[in-house]
Amino acid sequence: MLFIAKFKIPENPPTVNKTVRFPSNIVEQVELASQGKDCTLSGFVIAAVRVALEELDKDASQP
Repeated sequence: MLFIAKFKIPENPPTVNKTVRFPSNIVEQVELASQGKDCTLSGFVIAAVRVALEELDKDASQP
């Protein structure tokens, strides 16, 4: 059975500044998805990375 975590657009969490380059089309898609919500680009990316890390942990723990 495949478990996929439900992605939730987060509120602004405390962050540390890092510079990351994204393709402009990805930034546009994220901005459209978070439009009208209390969410920054950084908050959206952080939530997506958390889900990806959880999936990596699950994959690493499977035989």
